[in-house]
Amino acid sequence: MIMKRVPVLASALLLCACHNLAPQVGPQTAARHADDRYPSKTRAISFSKVAGWDSDDTAQALSVFVAECHKLGSLPAESALGDGAGGAGTRVGDWLAACDAARRVAPDNAAAARDFFQAWFQSYRIGTPDRQGTLFTGYYEPEIRGSLKRGGIYQTPVYRRPPDLQRTRDAQGHMHTGRREGTKFVPYATRAQIDGGALAHHKLELLWVADPVDLFFMQVQGAGRVRLPNEQVVRLSFDGHNGQPYVPLGQVMVQKGYLEAGHVSLTAIRDWLETHPAQARSVMEANPNYVFFTELPSDSTDVGTPGALGVPLTPGRSLAVDRHAIPLGAPVWINTAVNAAGHVETWKRLGFAQDLSRDVKGTGRVDLYLGWGPEAAQDAAAQHSVGQLIVLLPRKAAKEAVRDAASGDGAS
Repeated sequence: MIMKRVPVLASALLLCACHNLAPQVGPQTAARHADDRYPSKTRAISFSKVAGWDSDDTAQALSVFVAECHKLGSLPAESALGDGAGGAGTRVGDWLAACDAARRVAPDNAAAARDFFQAWFQSYRIGTPDRQGTLFTGYYEPEIRGSLKRGGIYQTPVYRRPPDLQRTRDAQGHMHTGRREGTKFVPYATRAQIDGGALAHHKLELLWVADPVDLFFMQVQGAGRVRLPNEQVVRLSFDGHNGQPYVPLGQVMVQKGYLEAGHVSLTAIRDWLETHPAQARSVMEANPNYVFFTELPSDSTDVGTPGALGVPLTPGRSLAVDRHAIPLGAPVWINTAVNAAGHVETWKRLGFAQDLSRDVKGTGRVDLYLGWGPEAAQDAAAQHSVGQLIVLLPRKAAKEAVRDAASGDGAS
């Protein structure tokens, strides 16, 4: 199955945008979801029972958390990070005291970093409905060939966000993406219409790439890197989409008989598209959703694209989650088998919920960010393992959520 990432949602706007993307849920409201969202599927455990806890490089993990805290500190304390965990850790303000403490920990001191996490957080073992553990899949940033000018093999445009692309809320509170046409708000052009030239001659081209299949997969991943003929790398990140529904390509190809059910993978889909160039465009256009990009600063190519939290993703440390189950920003202990550089190894390490994915629902699955380039692409395509997930929540916020849930405040 192709992973459908929900990448950067407009950095400074992002966490405040959570108010627009979904109802803001505080501790009292979240308590009403306790039975089917979080507490009934988790239990608190001591750090001494977290397998591998003493062996991770917690100093490196702390540096990731401190960078995350810099972003959190720039946002209003009431900004929503999610609506799960019984309300614990779902507001920016829940994390600020721990962030202040983290900045006072000596850098590169693994023991001090470990003591910090143990002092400020409570660990919770996450259960899943089937009790089989959490599925760990992977995602990455593609690197493809392109040019700043159209010519030769470079004929496929990569578009920036159109200025007439807008979002509006209807009377029922639902958000819609489209454009104004006189007094009407109408749907934006589909992938097929854009491929057919709907945005041509509007000077929206960021650059041109050699392979439309490469562009499609970069849109699926939500970010990527384009290597120019002079070997310069242009970093691209998500800057909105056309508001059309996302249709999984694997589903389309199974329905058409191009792939067999049960044998759908990123590699299988790409192989079919590349070996059937005459049909590839119409198949890809069966997914009307179209992603627009913005250029990131290229002075540093050794960091990942910003994730939904608005901070650069760290390979091996960042995860995409369902924020209804795990708050954005939460430290998450990973215990699973991972495809790394072509071989399988066991990861027992602290990661961070810094991104979102359309395919991740509840606690049954998370997506590991594995980096960029061809090797990361292979690792992400092969990543499919079941393991154990443990979430760390601020101790004070967790206690308050449990107290509110027990008192029944706000319960329906």
